[in-house]
Amino acid sequence: MELRELTNSYESLFSKRAMKYKSLGLSEMNLTEDDYKKYLLMDYTFLKRPVAIIDNEIFIGNSKKNVEALKARIN
Repeated sequence: MELRELTNSYESLFSKRAMKYKSLGLSEMNLTEDDYKKYLLMDYTFLKRPVAIIDNEIFIGNSKKNVEALKARIN
């Protein structure tokens, strides 16, 4: 995955707020990088959103800090 190359981690791309995360009992498990990859490829809802890529710099999620960093990068 190209996104993984920019982050060096599937976990950073993984949304632990996804409804399936709790319904599948994943919150009770110790997931590995391979597990995160498997679930991301299995269902797009596990992808943390939004994702923005600007000149090979990636911004993941909607935390206030991340949104501010993205705004600053755009301007």
